[in-house]
Amino acid sequence: MKRLWRRIRGPLARSIVVKHVLAWLIALSMRFIKATNRRAAGCHDLESVFRAEPNAVFALWHGQHLLAPVIKPRWMPLVALFSRSTDAELNAMVAQKFGIETVRGSGGRPDQQAHGKGGARALIQMKKALDAGTGVCMIADIPGGTPRSAGLGIITLARISGRPVVPVAIATSRRKVLEKTRDKTTVNLPFGRFCIIFGDQIVVPADAGDEMMEALRLRLTDAMNEITAEAYQKVDNSR
Repeated sequence: MKRLWRRIRGPLARSIVVKHVLAWLIALSMRFIKATNRRAAGCHDLESVFRAEPNAVFALWHGQHLLAPVIKPRWMPLVALFSRSTDAELNAMVAQKFGIETVRGSGGRPDQQAHGKGGARALIQMKKALDAGTGVCMIADIPGGTPRSAGLGIITLARISGRPVVPVAIATSRRKVLEKTRDKTTVNLPFGRFCIIFGDQIVVPADAGDEMMEALRLRLTDAMNEITAEAYQKVDNSR
């Protein structure tokens, strides 16, 4: 059986049909998890926040974002950034099941075009989406970088687009933390409590220099860590 699995796992991983089936199953499980988690007391009403500011850059942490596609209201147009890695391809397909448009590239550092990661091109595509009135969702920390430390890419997008960054934290009381992963990826589970917390908007002036960009990057990092801790506190203490 092991030899058979080694022979077929490569073709299966490359099969577009298999990927679509997996994406459909994952999307179905996400809907089930969201439906079976009741809202914890004191959490924010996502509909009112999204209606008040749908055309913003919504920031999430790596490993804490798995439920993000299912919380998007159906009426809200949204573009999300995914890396060009093979692993991210399935994640992008899942997002598309929820009506989310995808941009492939890396948003951690705006100079990554030179390294073949499509950073500059991705930022241009997301700016066009924001200019058209569409919201954008980005993972704030850099893949392979320090977990839960915002990169400059998301700050750069806010500067060139003139749109604010809105920190977002999602938590469930029932969860499985993958301790061996760098970012402590958290798998949300059903039959618990759910919470979403939005942080205050961060506006980046068009003429922001390097010093201000770095200060705002640190401000975003602190804001996201604060609301992440708050979201977990609310789901763990709510009854």
